[in-house]
Amino acid sequence: MIDDWRSGDSSGDWVIGDWVIRDWVIGSLSDWVVRMAIEIQSGGRFRLALTVNGEPADVLVDAYKTLLEVLREDLQLTGTKHGCELGECGACAVLVDGEPVLSCLFLGVECGGRLVTTVEGLPQDGALHPLQDAFADLGGSQCGYCTPGILMTAKALLDREPSPTPEQIKEALAGNLCRCTGYLQIVEAVERAAEQVRAGAGGCGQVRARADGCGQVRAGADGCGQVRAGAMGAARAAGGAR
Repeated sequence: MIDDWRSGDSSGDWVIGDWVIRDWVIGSLSDWVVRMAIEIQSGGRFRLALTVNGEPADVLVDAYKTLLEVLREDLQLTGTKHGCELGECGACAVLVDGEPVLSCLFLGVECGGRLVTTVEGLPQDGALHPLQDAFADLGGSQCGYCTPGILMTAKALLDREPSPTPEQIKEALAGNLCRCTGYLQIVEAVERAAEQVRAGAGGCGQVRARADGCGQVRAGADGCGQVRAGAMGAARAAGGAR
């Protein structure tokens, strides 16, 4: 397919399908980006191999799909929420190689060979992450729709700064919109989670015991008072409805 390139004109520009790409851009494009552009024009699909929540994933995806669409539609990880689709609300935030990204603006094919962490990957060994515990206890999650993006962004903050100030928390979460809480509970929840992590929680919060070993987390966009969730159920536990 790479041979489908053709020179545009004497300026040195290139044409891929209906796209005209300037010569100075071509010099900075890797082969896989160009191949992706060709496949998008031809309606092709890509085999995408990546690591999601610590487990290998291999999926055939449409080249035009965003990471958000790949996660929700191809991998059935619906904890990551579809919000504005413009990169303005933060509900779709996930971690790629440990850094928060807006998955609605991030192409799935850009994630080949990379580490992706979603809200489903926060719990460890059936125990909730300190952030999830704190959000449930302090009312940082109400309708729950924005919560997954906030949790992932907050996790990235705590990973690089275990003792954030309120100002640092507010700055880190500036791109995450919430229409329910007024933000005070969110900041307080991140502060408490930071205390738990520093105290040696080891990345896992305390679990409210049930016979099946799962925790309980308040809030869900479907209006339920309590949502029970284990490691694979964190989409509902901390994120509300699909």
